[in-house]
Amino acid sequence: MKGFLLKKVFEIVLVLFIVSSVVFVLVFIAGDPVALMLPDGATQQDIDALRTALGLNDPFIVQYFRYLSDLLQGSFGESWRYNAGALPIVLERLPATFELAFYSLLVAIFISIPLGIWSATKRNSIIDIFITGGSVLGKAMPNFWLGIMLILFFSVTYQIFPVSGRGSFAHIVLPAITMGTGMASEMTRLLRSKMIEILSQDYIRTAKSKGLKKYVVIYKHALKNGLNPVITILALQTSTVIGGALITETVFAWPGLGQLLVQAVYQRDMAIVQAAVFVVAFLVIIMNLLADIIYRVIDPTIKYSRE
Repeated sequence: MKGFLLKKVFEIVLVLFIVSSVVFVLVFIAGDPVALMLPDGATQQDIDALRTALGLNDPFIVQYFRYLSDLLQGSFGESWRYNAGALPIVLERLPATFELAFYSLLVAIFISIPLGIWSATKRNSIIDIFITGGSVLGKAMPNFWLGIMLILFFSVTYQIFPVSGRGSFAHIVLPAITMGTGMASEMTRLLRSKMIEILSQDYIRTAKSKGLKKYVVIYKHALKNGLNPVITILALQTSTVIGGALITETVFAWPGLGQLLVQAVYQRDMAIVQAAVFVVAFLVIIMNLLADIIYRVIDPTIKYSRE
């Protein structure tokens, strides 16, 4: 386990370095943000003076090493829009995104596990066909379209939930359903396939022959071994949650990291973009690491070695 963790730490540092470098290159070629930072009546002299003050006239390699130096000190520069450090602004938006991600995952879990088990135990029945078809449909629906439909139905027509914003629990319901539906669809199909495979194994037949009740066989013996792929999906869905948050938070005006990143891209607030992408990459890597560790806890037969 120690060798495994050391290897993972090295991989985390390497991946974050690569991601940071790629983001810097993309920001460098994205365009000049100075035009947005100055009023419309700014003279060319004002533009040149600001570019010099920001170090944008320096060669690429000079700007790159200055960026790496700041990065090692935990600094991504200042946001010209907020006139404050970029990283604190990004971290300030994280709780809202974590809240949305948490409830979205809960929606996905509460939908996928019962439906996946039900579909597996009713294989090739009308129920199985209905659940499988619904999973495909749920995966095919774009987040933005589903969010807009939910707003039209539950907020505009019947006025049950708020249209946008963050505050009470009612504000989280529609965004969580919007993001959780797509994840639930994928997890339902995966769990169904795994449960069908497990339910046909010898130890399950042995458990049934002992006279154990059906729910005991399914939930105590079969489901435990069927959760490994679900954990994989949950870990990998971290990037999906953040990616979906870019759209969902914009549709529902949810004040999280996704909305901040979209606004920063439109406004060419490159310090915010760099800090946000770095934080997202770090979260994805950490979630994948936690998934690997949880595998070991759930299934002790998994052994980590240098190979």
